[in-house]
Amino acid sequence: MKELFELLGDLVRIDSVNPELVPGGAGEAEIAHFVAGWLARAGLEVELYEVAPGRPNVIGTARGSGGGRSLLLNAHTDTVGVEGMERPHEPVVSDGRLYGRGAYDMKAGLAAAMWAGAAAAREATLNGDVIVTAVVDEELASIGTESVAERVRADAAIVTEPTELCVAVAHKGFVGFELETRGRAAHGSRPDLGIDAIARMGHALVGIEALDRSLRGRPGHELLGTGSIHASLIEGGQEFSSYPGRCLLTGERRTLPGETPTLVAGELRELAGEAEARVGIHRDAFEIDPGEPIVELVRRHAGEAKIVGMPFWADSGLLGAAGIPTVLFGPGGEGAHAVVEWVDLDQVGRCAEVLLAVAREFCA
Repeated sequence: MKELFELLGDLVRIDSVNPELVPGGAGEAEIAHFVAGWLARAGLEVELYEVAPGRPNVIGTARGSGGGRSLLLNAHTDTVGVEGMERPHEPVVSDGRLYGRGAYDMKAGLAAAMWAGAAAAREATLNGDVIVTAVVDEELASIGTESVAERVRADAAIVTEPTELCVAVAHKGFVGFELETRGRAAHGSRPDLGIDAIARMGHALVGIEALDRSLRGRPGHELLGTGSIHASLIEGGQEFSSYPGRCLLTGERRTLPGETPTLVAGELRELAGEAEARVGIHRDAFEIDPGEPIVELVRRHAGEAKIVGMPFWADSGLLGAAGIPTVLFGPGGEGAHAVVEWVDLDQVGRCAEVLLAVAREFCA
């Protein structure tokens, strides 16, 4: 496992903060070129291409002899920001853990996929291809995996997001939304002229709280629990002594399989009151039948691992929607998006071994 752990450290050293999420972020170019070079030296056929200016995906293919099934291993290269972290890109190993930004979410999963792809490239018995995709922008809009879903065909996929070595067959989706109220700006001494846009948002805030309470009181999904809604940001007003002419609330609705943006738009219209409701970026929830061959195969090689659902959204949603049977499987740790982030190195090694074992059987 020495090569794998050194690879993970090298990935953590590269600043790959998502530039759309954090203005001025380094982006994924440096890490993409590193991944492409590493995979090429390992014997994979490598394609590096830009999804957006300065933001390249990497597709590495360990080519089989032909006639076998193909397996896609997907991981993202971008991370969230590093505010509050002392040395975010200095990997530190202590007590079997590797610390650093992205170690857990999800450079450990990326390293495991790369290691398994490299090992597959050395195999003489694989008929099918093992395809490693290192993609941009999962932390915001997932333009990287959107592109992969259009360019790559595979018989099954494993997204190596952290699952604590459980086999995840479902995750929630999300719908971003805005509510906007209009008032009339005026001096605070002129209530006859002013209309308070912030106060007008009050009805909608009460409605959001009531809807969230209602959602959480429903039976929910066997693995995912219930949906939810919350207000994320609110802005409005000019200064202390004026009536605010505008108020804008941004929020998020977490969805279950079958809950669509159209459904959410209807919920928002009901609670909006005097506010105008707008649905923004959205991603559907995901689930796959636990009886699917790729699920059973990963579970068996992982030692009859527990079947779970994940509360977060992942790129598996896009791959599943593209018709590729997909499962999530990755190592454990803590601190996704937190000041202290670490991954369990034993689980990284075990994850890589399971990926290779699945590839050997599936692609034969």
